Amino acid sequence: MKIIALIPARYEASRFPGKLLQNLGGKSVIVQTYEATVNTNLFDAVYVVTDSELIQKEVLKQNGKVILSKLKHETGSDRIAEAVTSLETDVDIIVNVQGDEPFVNKKILQKLVDVFKEKDANKIDVASLIFPLTDVNEITNPNNVKVVVDKNNFALYFSRAPIPYPRDTNEAFYYQHIGVYAFRKKALLNFTKLPMGSLEKVEKLENLRFLANGMKVKMVLTQEKSIGIDTPEDLEKARLKYNSIL
Repeated sequence: MKIIALIPARYEASRFPGKLLQNLGGKSVIVQTYEATVNTNLFDAVYVVTDSELIQKEVLKQNGKVILSKLKHETGSDRIAEAVTSLETDVDIIVNVQGDEPFVNKKILQKLVDVFKEKDANKIDVASLIFPLTDVNEITNPNNVKVVVDKNNFALYFSRAPIPYPRDTNEAFYYQHIGVYAFRKKALLNFTKLPMGSLEKVEKLENLRFLANGMKVKMVLTQEKSIGIDTPEDLEKARLKYNSIL
């Protein structure tokens, strides 16, 4: 089974433009993410996929591999699908590692890849990660995407709202979706041909396109929560974490 990692990297992020070129521990955020992904030794190849020549130059300067996206895309999954079609070599599984996740590690990605070797692997179109939430502020924060799952840990729904709603009890369990995906190649290419539905438009969550079209999304529980960098405040948290692990 051939497995590659693709890192979508857009310069014009809506909440923090240019965040991927910000300094983190003496290197840019995108280079830290790329090197962390390569260093897991889980993948046959790792590429940054970007529409920005600035990001392309930054990664090439560090001897990284880059695919320059030719088209404008609504989602990172659409961007990496374009990249997959440009690759001369065939692949089985594509792992989408977000460009603003510099602390991604082997333990997390290994769990994600391993589900495609389990007994229900033939039912899985996409796999992704969940992390348990207990803090009320984290649960109600719309930037933290929540997910509910069935008894086999397949996703039932994703939302920015706190789901499930605890009508008569305080014993609800909450899981945050961590935006690292592993796709079967066919599922990824099919995804890009599907129209954006009303739920995806309302919540601004591409993963709802999977569910609206009957794709099976396996959620993998992890106790490790990496730091995604969406705001300048997140960058400062990442810098503190980086300094603490030196």
